[in-house]
Amino acid sequence: MMTGAKRKRSTVWRKIQAVRFEDIKAWCMRRLPILTWAPVYNWKENLVPDTVSGMMLAIQQVTQGLAFAILSSVHPVFGLYGSFFPVIIYAIFGMGRHVATGTFALTSLISANAVERLVPSVRTNFTANNNSGILSEFEMQRIGVAAAVSFLGGIIQIYAYVFENIRSVQLEALLLSLLSIVVLVLVKELNEKFHRNIKVVLPIDLLLIIATSIACYYADMEYVYGIEVVGNIPKGLPSPKAPPMSVLPEVVTEAFGVALVGYVASLALAQGSAKKFKYTVDDNQEFLAHGLSNVIPSFFFCIPSAAAMGRTALLYSTGAKTQVACLVSCVLILVVIYTIGPLLYWLPMCVLASIIVVGLKGMLMQFRDLKKYWNVDKIDWSIWVSTYVFTICFAANVGLLYGVVCTIAIVIFRFPRAKTLNLKNMKEVEYKYKAEDNCESLKQVKIVSVNSPLVFLNARKFHADLLKIIQKDGMSSQCEQNTLLCSFSNGSCHGELVQPCHSERHVLILDCSGLNFFDYTGVSVLLQIYVDCKNRYIDVLLAHCKGSLIKAMQYGGNLDSENPVFFESISSAIDAIQIHRNYSKFSEQSEV
Repeated sequence: MMTGAKRKRSTVWRKIQAVRFEDIKAWCMRRLPILTWAPVYNWKENLVPDTVSGMMLAIQQVTQGLAFAILSSVHPVFGLYGSFFPVIIYAIFGMGRHVATGTFALTSLISANAVERLVPSVRTNFTANNNSGILSEFEMQRIGVAAAVSFLGGIIQIYAYVFENIRSVQLEALLLSLLSIVVLVLVKELNEKFHRNIKVVLPIDLLLIIATSIACYYADMEYVYGIEVVGNIPKGLPSPKAPPMSVLPEVVTEAFGVALVGYVASLALAQGSAKKFKYTVDDNQEFLAHGLSNVIPSFFFCIPSAAAMGRTALLYSTGAKTQVACLVSCVLILVVIYTIGPLLYWLPMCVLASIIVVGLKGMLMQFRDLKKYWNVDKIDWSIWVSTYVFTICFAANVGLLYGVVCTIAIVIFRFPRAKTLNLKNMKEVEYKYKAEDNCESLKQVKIVSVNSPLVFLNARKFHADLLKIIQKDGMSSQCEQNTLLCSFSNGSCHGELVQPCHSERHVLILDCSGLNFFDYTGVSVLLQIYVDCKNRYIDVLLAHCKGSLIKAMQYGGNLDSENPVFFESISSAIDAIQIHRNYSKFSEQSEV
């Protein structure tokens, strides 16, 4: 009896251990995405493109790291650290295969506000009293504040002076900056124009750094013209040290700004790359990954990090396949830190400033979106402009806080509590059918009522709910056996190719009578739904639309110019469906 009991307890214990092991394994696979993609990495197909992309990314990471460190009001070497540690952390915890995290202009600007406030600048340059290659106590204090901002911003994720020194401008530095900007803009424009014809773009940032460093050395610009240079860069990686916790209460505002801006920008790039290359990312896992990419590097004197559009676009254009490209860039950055870093002594600071200015081109180009915002929603336009004014007049964190508060207040004021979607039955529509065959053909029609505003807060849920209706509520029948199979498999039909069946084409009617408020994101989602359904051979018609919604969607484009999309009522939309189907049947009979 005792033997049997022991054997039974042993069996139960083994089962418990097995269950626990499976749970732990599943949790690790979910929270450590590198365990999912690394074991199945295709060395033969992906290593070469990832290596090429990693090399190009490393060049951009080094140049932007040096420049954005200056933007953060810290020594340039900390930009190299910020281009190394966060990338490794995100490669382990992140899910975006083409997301290039690292130093980021806006988060650098926000952290600079805290650095300048808590450790005011003194009238000295980076080379003064620094010929030994050891950073001064002043520089260590400044990076301590920046690291504290990074640390607190990461914790939150897990759970401005243009003309101030206009009188002290050096003519030589100004001319060198202008020349650098002209060269950078010209070559970058040529790279963009001919990027389809060349596989590897010209690394003008790196070439400019090399050329100006050599020129500064031979012309002795530091002493002859008084041009400020980078100075000594310490070799190797720093020993880990906790950020000064005493300043955390004083950098809360900047930390919230870093957390919000960094997460929103990084998540948008992760979702965009996932959609472009047809894989999925988990929003919560991205929150964790970017939080850890700020918390852990803060112990290694790193400035706040986030994914950047320029570096991510570089990975797109150079054919990167996986996160290995970012890890390759880390290896090259490590080489720079240990060997090439000291050679950057003669790099003029004004050249790094020029790289910053040109790197902000993408942000400046967003002014072109003002016309879209004005045509879609003038309230969005007003928030955009006023937030920009607050940012310029005060500080980046103040402008960000103002924009967030205004957006939330307006949404709460105009956002009633209502369900997003409601599937209407055909019997609820006040429309009489004259023949039974007509009623049979209209079984392919579904009417969905939109009962709430469509803004950035609920646009994603709206899209997901509508996809569920399309997949579950009878939106595919006989046509699914031919044309819909082609669209769901990205256009690749297996077997016999069958032409679309126009007579049984599905129709989705959106009753927009309850859509009394929308923003730019909401209009973009409606246009995306229209395109997605069109690719699945589902016609989308909109009824009871307000004039502002019609104007916004027509301005956004991608609508069929031949067939009408907007109707005054559901009845008029159904009339149009009947006329179109009767015409299709007549055409088919005529062809026969």
